[in-house]
Amino acid sequence: MIRVPTPDHPRDPIAEARRQWAAHGWEAAADGMAALTSLMRAQQIALARVEAVLRPYDVTFARYEVLMLLYFSRAGALPMTKIGNRLQVHPTSVTNAVDRLESAGLVRRTPHPTDRRTTLVQLLPKGRELATKATEELNAQVFTKPDLSSDRGTTLVEILAEMRHEAGDF
Repeated sequence: MIRVPTPDHPRDPIAEARRQWAAHGWEAAADGMAALTSLMRAQQIALARVEAVLRPYDVTFARYEVLMLLYFSRAGALPMTKIGNRLQVHPTSVTNAVDRLESAGLVRRTPHPTDRRTTLVQLLPKGRELATKATEELNAQVFTKPDLSSDRGTTLVEILAEMRHEAGDF
């Protein structure tokens, strides 16, 4: 449904871009362009909401993900390479996130007890406390209120999982 623009509700710029796409002869690509542009805009909106909650804790979402990965691990420690693999990020990104978390006293690097080539990242008590508090805030302010009804949220997860699977994400 395309909404008629009013001063309180201006035209959806993505719907307008879709209209322009079609008008310029790209009808076959218009829906895909609108879908992917909408997805990217929704990601920006969601990330802004999450980052606003995390800002008082002085962590970004990327660093929060590292903390939570360590929080959920049995030993509270993981090899750097495993962190990168599980978060699907480049080793340099893991190094940067761990550097910042280590500087803040939230994690520490330790040598692996049986593999000299491997460095472990260990969650410290201060990091566990921050992860717990930040998660409580995210749950209260963002995750329980994703601006979608629960059935629509489930549908969205299914659609995105299909898209990710088709792209070889898993």
